[in-house]
Amino acid sequence: MITVFQDEMKTHPTHLPAFDRRAATVEAVVALAASHNSSEITTTAIAKAMGLTQGAVYKHFPTKDEILQAVMKWVAEGLMSRVDGAVQAAASPMLALEALFLAHVEFVASHPGVPRILLSELQRVEPSTSKRIVQAFLRRCGERVSQLLADAKQQGELHAALDTEAAAIRFVGTIRYKPAT
Repeated sequence: MITVFQDEMKTHPTHLPAFDRRAATVEAVVALAASHNSSEITTTAIAKAMGLTQGAVYKHFPTKDEILQAVMKWVAEGLMSRVDGAVQAAASPMLALEALFLAHVEFVASHPGVPRILLSELQRVEPSTSKRIVQAFLRRCGERVSQLLADAKQQGELHAALDTEAAAIRFVGTIRYKPAT
């Protein structure tokens, strides 16, 4: 288990609306995950990083699993929002694929704890809601890439014989998340 180091401590207001406190909890987990394995991040460490008691964290999230679910939803929604915006602004399917790739990279660069969190959830042996959220998110990304590849083939930007499914798997594989060391 980890203890929160002084450089990870943040000053937070003690009274925030529930929505803001939940968001701050998610931010704390993502920040802690940049330097710690998510399996080692305890609710005590989260509370310390937020300058709260463990009880205050449990007031907004009854279990650690619910915290992880909120984190996974935040990652999936935040990343897909960026991807959607980038893809919609692109002038062609190939430019959209490039924009999708860069949106992923920029998101991870802005939130270096995200790769460690996602990989940790995917490696869990037991099924969980947070693992299903990550799997659904990755499936949605793969579907988006497949559609863009099919569109690029249709518009003559890619060879008509391209195996779209295999290409999508390889493309998504290039944006696999490598945790910060």
